[in-house]
Amino acid sequence: MGERGRAPLPVRPGTGRFLVLVCVFVCAACGLVYELELVALATYFLGDSVTQASVVLSVMVFAMGLGSLAAKRLRPRAAAGFGLVEAALALVGGCSAMALYAVFAWTGGRDGAWTEGARWLLVAFSLGIGVLIGAEVPLLMVLIQRIRRQDAGGAVADLFAADYVGALVGGLAFPFLLLPLFGQLTGALLTGVVNAVAGGALVLGLLRRDLSVRGRRLLLAADVVVLSLLGAAWAHVDDFERAARQAMFGAHVRVAERTAVQEVVLTGGGRRPLALYLDGRLRVSGRDEARYHAALVGPVLRGGPHARVLVLGGGDGLAVREVLRRPGVRRVDVIDTDPGVVRLARTDPGLRALNRGALDDARVRVSTGDVFDRLREVPRGRAYDVVICDLPGPGRAPSTTPYSQEFYGLVGRVLAAGGRVVVHGGDVADRDRFWTVAASVRSVGLRVVAYRGREGAAGFVVGGWAVPRLGDTVRTLHPPHRYAPSTLVHPRYPG
Repeated sequence: MGERGRAPLPVRPGTGRFLVLVCVFVCAACGLVYELELVALATYFLGDSVTQASVVLSVMVFAMGLGSLAAKRLRPRAAAGFGLVEAALALVGGCSAMALYAVFAWTGGRDGAWTEGARWLLVAFSLGIGVLIGAEVPLLMVLIQRIRRQDAGGAVADLFAADYVGALVGGLAFPFLLLPLFGQLTGALLTGVVNAVAGGALVLGLLRRDLSVRGRRLLLAADVVVLSLLGAAWAHVDDFERAARQAMFGAHVRVAERTAVQEVVLTGGGRRPLALYLDGRLRVSGRDEARYHAALVGPVLRGGPHARVLVLGGGDGLAVREVLRRPGVRRVDVIDTDPGVVRLARTDPGLRALNRGALDDARVRVSTGDVFDRLREVPRGRAYDVVICDLPGPGRAPSTTPYSQEFYGLVGRVLAAGGRVVVHGGDVADRDRFWTVAASVRSVGLRVVAYRGREGAAGFVVGGWAVPRLGDTVRTLHPPHRYAPSTLVHPRYPG
């Protein structure tokens, strides 16, 4: 793709410089959206947002360095190189969400476990997108100097200012605009379209005289192909999502919606066992949820007073159902992160039948929001006899903060003198993780007893200011000689 020597601009140099900075702004916003999209998808499929963000962002930053080095070879043909880089970035970044979703849906397990191939594909996308993003600034540095010569320090300052402001806008647009209005897949495709249009418009409009006629035609053809592919994917994204959901969750999907917090999928109901998936992970199975919730709730309620109960999580109403079965319960407060799950628990016929309308009981009060924030807001005079942590297990939680010392410190703050807290510690076969949860509860001054139900592999931890009494309906577990707590502290509330 040939590129000519310096040619006069179709606009004044000041206007040309402004248009380049606008393109930098737009491309930076798109680049950050791609990064956040990969982080969101990795968290959706794998859980543990801290780990996934660290992997994706660290690989991308490394790749950006490689891209900057590789861009040195393109500087003699900076306009053509930048146009091709943006076309490739629009295609790879725009289609990354659909490609990863497809691999997960057709090769991953329904419980959210990815195959190793999908993990490597995530790294490959992070690497490829990072290389292309890293190549942008060196090429733009050459282009902006061609338009209006200025000292290198001033040019770098202008470029990075536009780049950082664009990244800010992209970072805010992703959670507050793209996800709520378009979802992950369509949002990524839309970002790719904007990216391709911005890069193509700059080169084929402002810098077209730097390219030969053949070069302009080739670059125009590349942009048309990219936009056509993105448009075709956009046109079929709904069909793709339906097929992917059927591959992941089976053919009996009744509800599939993205709330402000997560993707919620309900399958079955009626004669078929109901299943609730949150962000791709099985949260409730009608086949065995009764045994699980009975093991979670029953022992801790039998261990002492239980007039006032706090349920953390539990927006599906199933733990509340078990609490209300026990005589003597006067008030149950529920804190769940997702209003959408609470709404489904009250209105969906299958889920409401399973929880027996527990959330509409006169003794139940439901609030939604961040659990840490809500625990902070609980008045000191309000003490609970029992706190039930009906949260995803430590291996399935999207982050590890609900299993940190800080979290249990907040729980202990709202416990009455004889109060108890029960936590799902995960599979007892995973001894290290299970006893880390137990040690984290103990680390805030609570006395700890661990147990497992009569059926299943799930283990539970009960903590109290006195040694909890559980009765003979459970099998008490004995800890190893030494076990240490998790030292993770929630970033909002440093220790």
